[in-house]
Order: sequence, then structure tokens, then C-alpha cells
Amino acid sequence: MNTSFMLNNGRSIPAVGLGTFQGEGDNSEVKEIVLAALQKGYRHIDTASAYGNERDVGLAIRESGIPREEIFITTKLAQTWHKPSDVAGALDQSLDNLLLEYGTKGRTFESIYISYTFPTPTPQAPTIVLSAILAPVIDYELSRAYPEVWKAMEALVDNGKTKAIGLSNFNILKTKRILKSARIKPAVNQVELHPYLPQYELLEFCNQNGILLVAHQPLGGRPLGIVSPNASRPGPLHNSQILKIASVSGRTPGQLALSWAIQRGTAVIPKTSNELRLAENLEVTALNEKDFEIINGLAREAGPIRYLDPCGHVGFDVFDEVRDEPVADSAPWD
Repeated sequence: MNTSFMLNNGRSIPAVGLGTFQGEGDNSEVKEIVLAALQKGYRHIDTASAYGNERDVGLAIRESGIPREEIFITTKLAQTWHKPSDVAGALDQSLDNLLLEYGTKGRTFESIYISYTFPTPTPQAPTIVLSAILAPVIDYELSRAYPEVWKAMEALVDNGKTKAIGLSNFNILKTKRILKSARIKPAVNQVELHPYLPQYELLEFCNQNGILLVAHQPLGGRPLGIVSPNASRPGPLHNSQILKIASVSGRTPGQLALSWAIQRGTAVIPKTSNELRLAENLEVTALNEKDFEIINGLAREAGPIRYLDPCGHVGFDVFDEVRDEPVADSAPWD
């Protein structure tokens, strides 16, 4: 069972990391859970400017006393900073929040900076409004200009501010558009991926192009309700076949889901605020062929189920593999 994966830039990323997105919760426990994770052996911490917890992550790293060069850090460009001219300043802000200084006194550390595919707000809207009442206000032209954002991110690698750059929630169509003009290939694509959404085609495509898939929500999950139309549907950890395998093997359903994901060649960033789960999530072991195939086929019976899906909220399908959405310059309700 892999404990790490090699990226296309020759650097290594841990197979299991800690996700810190809190969904509808707050960030009050982030510092302590990141500190506990580092003490238990985690060496990949995933955060984002939009999560509002980069400073908590940075404080935990500092307090841990672990050399920064031993820790792989992922953060993400917020959707409100998708003008190419804003990209460098956005990373500088994230580095400040994380209490990291790239290149200072010869110090370097492993990191990756990621760009979202989700729509870009207009300058008048500080964020995409996640409200059941208010419709989001979207800059459609800028939402289509993500290859230009990628060019600005390539410059961050050139000037040594990040070791790698990647994507988040990109489907095959949008990734192909990035690759068509990219000078630096994306190192990763971080997407929702779990036994009910195995992303077979996307995994094959990324493997063929040397892009590592990183699974957010690898256990299933319920993100912000407004972008989770399937929030009421039970996740894969409640699946009867996974529960049966867990009972026989002595492993938890979560360990089975994470082991399956890593065994098929994807890194994982499960989130938890439970210290017992922190330790359990590191204990991944290879599945036998029968159990692997059972889990690998669950989506054909119960899914696919996408828990993070903003399509109904923003008015177009960001995962459309036929049209590179948004195509129109307005929402259906405008």
C-alpha cells in the first residue's frame, strides 16, 4: 500500500492528508485538530483561503515544532481572486496567513497551490453567496477565463513561491482546455471521490496525463447544504456491503474506503475533528481482490452520488463534459 505518491514534478506527496474544510461548522477546533494530526504522524495538511482557517493551520504547524520542510501544505486560490493580476498577491496573503516565508534564509517546504473550477464572483460580490434566499452573483466572462488564471499560477512556480500547482473540481473537458495551453502541467486535481463517486473516467484520464487525483470527501459527506442536493442520501460508510466487509476484516468502514482509494492510485484528505478517527484514518492496508472489486463497483448499484454539486445554485453544470460551462452570460432566473 502506497504511503506517498510521486508528482509529475518529481516531488512526493503523502497518500493520506488532513482536510480542514469545516462545511457549515466553524473553525474553532482547526488549530487543535491540525496539531493533534501532526503529532500523530500526518505530514500533509490541506487548507484554503476560502476556508478562513489558514492562520489556524499555520499556528498549529509552528506550535508542533516539526521542521516545515517535512510538512506538505496545500492551499487554494479563492474564487474572489481569479483575475490573473490578483493571483500572486493572493498567494502572498495565504503564505502570510500560514506564517510561511518561502525562500527565506534558504528555507523551502513542500507545497501546492490549487485553482478552483467553480464560478468566479463579480467584483461587487465579496464571495459567491451560499444562501437559500440570495442567488449568487457571478462574473461569467472571468469564470470562462481559467486558462489565463493558470498562466498566472505558472509564474508562481517560476519565481519559487510554490513547488507545484494544481486544480480542484475540474472535469475532463476543463482539464483538457488547461493542458492545451499549459506550460506547466497540473500536478494534481483535487475532486470529490469516494465509493459512490469513483470518477472512473476522470481517474483514467488523469493517469494518462500524469496528474494525481486527490480525493476530497473520500468518505462521502455533507458539505454546505445549498450545494449538496444529495445531503439526505446516506454515504458509502453506511453501505451494507462495506459494513459486512468491515465486520469480517476488523477494519472500520472509513479505513476500507480510504484503503480502496489509495489502492486505486489516489491520495486522500479526509477531515475529522475526532482524534480517534485521526489515528484510524492513517491505518490503511491493502484490500484483497474480492473486497476491492466489491467496493469499486458500489457506484454501479447505489450511485453515482455527488454530494458537492453547486449546479442548482449557480444555474449551470460545472461538471458538464459536452459544453464548457458557463456558456450563457446570465442565470436561468435572471
